[in-house]
Amino acid sequence: MIYNRNVNDVLSLFNNSEGFVTVCAPMVRYSKIQFRSLVRQYNCDLCFSPMIMADSFCKSEKARQNEFSTNRNDSPVVVQFAANNAADFVEAANLVAPYCDGVDLNCGCPQRWAKQLGVGCALLEDPQNIYNIVRECKNQVTKPFTISVKMRLLNDLKETVTICKQLEMCGVSFITLHGRTKLQQKGEANINAIKTVRESINCPLISNGGVLDLDGCKEMHEKTGCKGVMVGNGILTNPTLFSGSNTTTIACVQSWIDICYNSTLTLEKYNILRQSKQIQNPVIPERPLNLTFQCFHHHLVFMLEKILPRFKRRIFNGLQTFSTVLHFLKENLGLTCKLFDEETFMNSCVLDINYYNFLNNCTEINYYNHQNEGKFFSEKCTFSDVYDEEENILNIFSETTK
Repeated sequence: MIYNRNVNDVLSLFNNSEGFVTVCAPMVRYSKIQFRSLVRQYNCDLCFSPMIMADSFCKSEKARQNEFSTNRNDSPVVVQFAANNAADFVEAANLVAPYCDGVDLNCGCPQRWAKQLGVGCALLEDPQNIYNIVRECKNQVTKPFTISVKMRLLNDLKETVTICKQLEMCGVSFITLHGRTKLQQKGEANINAIKTVRESINCPLISNGGVLDLDGCKEMHEKTGCKGVMVGNGILTNPTLFSGSNTTTIACVQSWIDICYNSTLTLEKYNILRQSKQIQNPVIPERPLNLTFQCFHHHLVFMLEKILPRFKRRIFNGLQTFSTVLHFLKENLGLTCKLFDEETFMNSCVLDINYYNFLNNCTEINYYNHQNEGKFFSEKCTFSDVYDEEENILNIFSETTK
């Protein structure tokens, strides 16, 4: 479908003096267009894309096709890039600017591979580089949209405050602060540190870390005064979190399979199905457009954790095809894919994005992808005799949430 999307001003979200902005975190493998569409149905104000390697995005057509997609209703959305220099970040920002509402620099990923590439938390060791990246992007990207930074606490709180103040002077639109250091993979977020940073700057601050439900979001907001609260851990297992529901609902699971099913349909195929008097056994082909089995299945594994009994989770988590997953959902939960009405379908269609007008003459390179199963999914598929749910969630998301 030809590009035509709604546009929103991200900064206007922070003007509510009483409430707080609800934010879905950038999550490797998971915060794709289908999941962003789902959480928007449940009071999520702002969504981030998964972290994308800026150099790969600039130089690889495969990366551009696989790492970011959008639709008419995918707004406001911030695209997060990992970069170790201003040139890559600015070029990636220019490429994606017409199709999103802001870009974000990842300064929080603590993984070893990120450190080896000089991205994520490694950038905090060279704050002047961060300032230069933000300044260059602010000066060169003409479309009015946000330029933000997501970072972790440093061991020295004063250094954290200094970096945030400097970022504000460089023109950063807002900052997201994960309330743990790069060495802290679990445990509670440092509320007092987040509050200190918030009181030291004037630009909006989003707090992140250790929040698993809406009550936790409210508590974080009340104790820190932050303008927004970002959730990664809890929203994967419960996409309805921001609506106040404590667990994933069956209606949410139905919405997920409907979103995924419709996202794989071309307009021609949709019209054929819509004109049919009866659609029997809707299916998702094994190699569909716009959707991977990993994305479809993994999200269901997380969402069904509190819905399915243990022995059925064992079966479901091991399924490996779209057809077996859809059969399982029909037989055990009475769920089948439903065709959207015409207006909903048109608004949810993945849009055609043309980057060619913005590309420099670059040599095609291989790109870093995240198609391995990931620690989060692997842990969910391991059924030990002793299972501490909260501790497990906090541990496994150390890789997933950046």
